[in-house]
Amino acid sequence: MAEYQHHPASFRDPSGFIFFAKGNYYRQVNQSYATDFERLMSSGLYESLVKKKLLIAHEISEENFGHSTDWYKTLIPQQISFISYPYEWCFDALKDAALLTLSILKISIDHGMILKDATPFNVQFYKGKPIFIDSLSFEKYDELKPWIAYRQFCECFLFPLFIGHYLKTDIQKLLSIYLDGIPVSITAKLLPAKSKLNLGVWLHVFLQNSIAAKNKSSASNNVHFSKQKLTRLIDHLENSIKGLRIDSSIKSTWNNYYDETILSSQYLNEKEKIFRELTEDVEADSALDLGCNNGYFSEIIAGQNVPIIAIDFDSQCINQLYLSEKNKSSSNILPLCIDLSNPSPGVGFRNAERSPFEDRGKSDLVIALAIVHHLVLSKNIPLPDVARLMSDFTKRTIIIEFVPLNDPKSQQLISNKTNYHQPYDVNAFEIAFSKYFKLERKEVITGTERILYRMGKV
Repeated sequence: MAEYQHHPASFRDPSGFIFFAKGNYYRQVNQSYATDFERLMSSGLYESLVKKKLLIAHEISEENFGHSTDWYKTLIPQQISFISYPYEWCFDALKDAALLTLSILKISIDHGMILKDATPFNVQFYKGKPIFIDSLSFEKYDELKPWIAYRQFCECFLFPLFIGHYLKTDIQKLLSIYLDGIPVSITAKLLPAKSKLNLGVWLHVFLQNSIAAKNKSSASNNVHFSKQKLTRLIDHLENSIKGLRIDSSIKSTWNNYYDETILSSQYLNEKEKIFRELTEDVEADSALDLGCNNGYFSEIIAGQNVPIIAIDFDSQCINQLYLSEKNKSSSNILPLCIDLSNPSPGVGFRNAERSPFEDRGKSDLVIALAIVHHLVLSKNIPLPDVARLMSDFTKRTIIIEFVPLNDPKSQQLISNKTNYHQPYDVNAFEIAFSKYFKLERKEVITGTERILYRMGKV
């Protein structure tokens, strides 16, 4: 009997589940989903969605790995190397995932099927584009019934986008709290009164909330529906979402960093030159850029045909990077909103349903440029703990920059502080990191006292 590991996030749907065996992820299709699965495959829907690159492809295996009596088929889906979560996505990534879901819904209806759920956890980002990953989310379409996943779509996609658009605020923390979507009652309280002037907000938020408050939601089950009505609903949702955006002109913490840096352009040129020299012979199948800003150095690694996860706590930077990458035919960069001092933890059932970023983000090559001084001087994290954190993420090699205390940027960080962790100097830095890494190369950036290091994991 083969090794068989049930994925901790795949247990909610009685139609089947994901499991790990023989070095790959598989999906079991249960007997209860057999009829809908055959309809998916024979209707032309699966072929259409895969051809349009909206749904991951799969092969079908007749091997019953777990010898389950519920087993019908085993799917071998296209493997996605990194799984991200909606609370790590920027605004436009969530927006594109919402539009993808609606596009799939429309195509499904034309093939006599419909989405039975509408959660963003069914979407991943692959080569810069959103793609649907759940082949068991489709069921037979009954024209007389309303879309059962409408409320879920609103709570998981539409409401967070409304909040981000109208409040001009990050939505990641809200989504990390409301894993199943932001309830309509909460959304109605958060949105400003002026949002009621928008027909989409009035219909999908305030009217829905009013009906729910009066306990009339059960009446909707008796409303006669039609394909025409559902098509109008989908079109209205699409148009409402397409008009939502965040104001990219607003200056965030780092979105103008390279434009207004107090260091010269010569610094950036010298830094890039050394960076390319340090990375040109590094062997890596995966990479992670900690504090990527606008992705300047992530682009260099991606250009070497290495997939890289680019993270920053500044959602404006990540949103700009995402929009830049999505316009390419293919991208090796996955931009995510992650605060390195408070990364995504393990959450959900048994705290294992959604794994922590620290587990998912481990990479062959880690880039940590101009971030150590922020962690130590701003976040009050001691150098030894920073070194351990970097070790936790690094499988093979790290390229890291040390910014000394007398650097203008470091001086900014301590200008209003009377106390910070000491010693903070080159010697303390090298001692802290020597516990986990072996020094390979060390280069001072011309015109500054900043140092770029290449270290190998011990």
